[in-house]
Amino acid sequence: METTDAFIGLACIDCERTYDPAEGTHRCADCGGILDPQYDYDAIDVDRETFRGRPFDSLWRYAELLPFERDVAVTMDEGATPTVDCPTLADELGVDTLLIKDEGRNPTGTFKDRGASMAVTAATQHGAEDVVLPSAGNAGQAASAYAARAGLESHVFLPSRAGFTTKAMVNVHGGDLTVSGGRIGDAGAAAADAQSEHPDWYSLSSLVTPYRHEGKKTMLYELIEQRDWTVPDAIVYPTGGGVGLVGMYKAALEWRELGLIDELPSFYAAQATGCAPIVEAFEAGRDEHDPVEHPDTICGGIEIPDPGASRWILEALGETDGGAVATDDGEILDAAVAVAQHEGLEMAPTCAAAASGAWALAESGEFDADDTVAIVNTGTGNKDADVLRSHLMGQGI
Repeated sequence: METTDAFIGLACIDCERTYDPAEGTHRCADCGGILDPQYDYDAIDVDRETFRGRPFDSLWRYAELLPFERDVAVTMDEGATPTVDCPTLADELGVDTLLIKDEGRNPTGTFKDRGASMAVTAATQHGAEDVVLPSAGNAGQAASAYAARAGLESHVFLPSRAGFTTKAMVNVHGGDLTVSGGRIGDAGAAAADAQSEHPDWYSLSSLVTPYRHEGKKTMLYELIEQRDWTVPDAIVYPTGGGVGLVGMYKAALEWRELGLIDELPSFYAAQATGCAPIVEAFEAGRDEHDPVEHPDTICGGIEIPDPGASRWILEALGETDGGAVATDDGEILDAAVAVAQHEGLEMAPTCAAAASGAWALAESGEFDADDTVAIVNTGTGNKDADVLRSHLMGQGI
């Protein structure tokens, strides 16, 4: 494998067993825990000037803090997305600055491209020929796109509720698409059955591969650097499996370890009331969630009733003095429309849970008047434009 100098292997976040990256590929063999890439931070020689002197062209500009060298990356210049100042929304929330990190500008329209780039790169380094994953939609589209670029076969399992755009584009990218049941759990079960028959298929499943959250952590690097190294007071993140949230939390810890920043932002998980296991666990003071028996939200991307990384997510919220908030579907759709009409930015319904959550947090007095609050828009609104238009039509607009 062609890895970066500081990348020393993988470690289980539960039992702490370590793995050589050439041998460990997915979950811990001892306890089934999530594996996390580890680095020798003493061997990383970077400062703020290091990054100022580089083109702001893709997530791979942070190669010293990534597992693989840029010259072996499977990339379409993902990342380097804008952080947009939204003064009208800041006034409405009663904060000094409101930022939206707009991940809709990625190649396939969502932040999933960051994780797909890193995970498909890992697959090629491990000699894979086929990749497989279940997805609520966007991750499947991203995986099929990056697999196509790498010359790999992709096998994508989506629930029937996944949007037409993502289903269509999996096929357009040459992916082998299977639609199974109505929800993400059905797609996951179908993918597991298929993989048992094809053990050589390389899994790109969320938090099964160690590399998707590693690609997504770069959102935090960019957000801080784009603000001239000023750390936002709060980051509100639309949370289902929470892969991006734990990645950004890890990134903040890394940059503090390297002396690039002094403080951590407060992380807030935003969910829909119809499926809010993280919010329920946080409010109850638990360190792990209870699965939601009957999830029910229009926001399919965050309708994850049993998030496997809940302990890590809750650690991120607690250790950064953050929190968790849930809002109703109607409020979430209203927030997507408000962002589009007040600032021009397009948020998919799932992503707008972060905007709706930020409004709710502001109304509860969570933010101060001089705060800088960042919302992560994980995907472009045109992925589910029909849902947003139907919401407007239901209001007689």
